[in-house]
Amino acid sequence: MTEMFRVRNPRNGRYDYQFPIVTPAEITARATKLRANSLAWSAMPSADRCAVLFRLAAAVKAERPALVDALIVDTGRKRESELEVDSAIGNILRWAARAPALLAEPATRDSVVKPMTLTAASVPVGLVAVISPWNFPLLLALIDTIPALAAGCPVMVKPSEVTPRFVEPLQRAIDSVPELANVLSFVQGGPATGAAMIDNADAVCFTGSVATGRIIARHCAERLVACFLELGGKDAVIVLAGADIKRAARSVAWGGNANAGQSCLSVERVFVEATVYQQFISALAAECNALKLAYPSLDDGVVGPLIAERQAETIRAQLDDAYARGAKALAGGNVESHGGGLWCKPVVLVDVKADMKIMTEETFGPVLPVMSVANAEEAIALANGTEFGLSGAVFGPRERAIEVAKKMDGGAISINDAALTAIVHDGEKQAFKNSGLGPSRMGDSSINRFRRKRMLIENVTEQHNPWWFPPIPEPRM
Repeated sequence: MTEMFRVRNPRNGRYDYQFPIVTPAEITARATKLRANSLAWSAMPSADRCAVLFRLAAAVKAERPALVDALIVDTGRKRESELEVDSAIGNILRWAARAPALLAEPATRDSVVKPMTLTAASVPVGLVAVISPWNFPLLLALIDTIPALAAGCPVMVKPSEVTPRFVEPLQRAIDSVPELANVLSFVQGGPATGAAMIDNADAVCFTGSVATGRIIARHCAERLVACFLELGGKDAVIVLAGADIKRAARSVAWGGNANAGQSCLSVERVFVEATVYQQFISALAAECNALKLAYPSLDDGVVGPLIAERQAETIRAQLDDAYARGAKALAGGNVESHGGGLWCKPVVLVDVKADMKIMTEETFGPVLPVMSVANAEEAIALANGTEFGLSGAVFGPRERAIEVAKKMDGGAISINDAALTAIVHDGEKQAFKNSGLGPSRMGDSSINRFRRKRMLIENVTEQHNPWWFPPIPEPRM
């Protein structure tokens, strides 16, 4: 009997959807089929593959209403779901337009070792396994999938079991593009399904927690296959004297509360120079108090529910620890239950200490702890004093803000805005520290993750080369 996985609706807490779990044996069979059928795809000119991706973008666009509806049910938020679908379509179009030029092989060139010539001839890396998270289900399922397909690889994708409803309308879009049937497979299940994918893959892309990333990295190391990890964050914002305080407060409120803070690149710590601290926290509290929960209807506010129950427990535990140690809330309070769902009004915390859990552990919720600092140097030290290094932001006079940004440990630092890497995908960046592993998943170079480089080295001379063994003397007659 097929094992089914039941899915919780985050707005009401009901388990109102289910899907069949793909077994490890089925994963192996699908992987074998994908590999066998991918030869024609990899041999196809890149422009032809990208023509297929243009058709996929059109098919996804045709399913936009159904995709938005599915994401709304799975995540409980509306505006972000609309933006997510549009961003996913935009990424498909970007890769379809850019990939042919990026994959063009350079002309033969002379080596520095004369008289040799060098001719590049890269090939697809093989079967790519993509394991994606629950916070932006569609976008993050496709962010690695599309460049891998453009590079000529077959791809197997396992979206999170927490937010799987988008797979049905997306599969309809995929099915309408026959060329993709043999090279793209979505599978559903839990950790065992993901482990089976890794057992069968030639490269693995994972987006999720640091703890799970470590497990996957060890698994890939045992198999000696490529592993690209995008993991957790504890992004810091530094607000300098001279910053536009209203702009900074509005931006931080968005950067910390979009998708109810359920993003690896959400703002989770704020350090403010003392001379503008009071002005900033007053402005930030006003911004956050004005943000309402999207309850009882989707249009009653902009802050959706907490999607995963276990994440709500993490947020509650961190807030309880902060309050017990003297922190105070200027906005919000704690996790609440409404209509069976779990919610958290945007929280602004003051009187926080650098060693509180709310300042050291990833929160993944709409909580903004704010500390006063004496100067930029103290802010930089506190911002960098963490195991994470995903992204961050600085607000202040432009030249000083850039100077501070260059000293922050993070792959993408926004200047006079927050969380820009969420919407700007063409800038190459890498995760620092424990926030990830491998080359950039953003920007043009990220397609190179899915190509294995081969070099043809040709000796074009007819003359004897000095490093050969001496020629064998001709026998005397």
